[in-house]
Amino acid sequence: MGFIFSKSMNENMKSQQEFMLMNSRLQLERQLIMQNEMRERQMAMQIAWSREFLKYFGSFFGIAAISLTAGAIKRKKPVLIFPMVPLGFVLAYQYDMGYGTLIHRMKDEAENILETEKSKLQLPKGMITFESLEKARREQSKFFIDK
Repeated sequence: MGFIFSKSMNENMKSQQEFMLMNSRLQLERQLIMQNEMRERQMAMQIAWSREFLKYFGSFFGIAAISLTAGAIKRKKPVLIFPMVPLGFVLAYQYDMGYGTLIHRMKDEAENILETEKSKLQLPKGMITFESLEKARREQSKFFIDK
């Protein structure tokens, strides 16, 4: 009789463990999906910000280009057109960020870094461990208890 009860307990425990494993896997999948959703939304906001900035900066650039060109022609000083060079780079960057392929090139470069330059991604003193967190927590707790 004890053997039957023990066997039933083992089967129940095994099914409970399978359920817990499935539940933890489902929770992890949900966390990964949520993190990816947040990442996508942040990137969409960054691209939208770039597009909005481009509208304002494009207007500024157009007015500056017309004004500086008119001033250079009127005063016969071609040096007045010089500020258009750096402003043009900023305009090109913002356009590339908002409507071009900059995001794709950045993603490709990030993948390249992850594959070939892993050592540059190491944290100082290595990965954070539970022991290092506990040590810091204890030191902080002692600090607050002593006061």
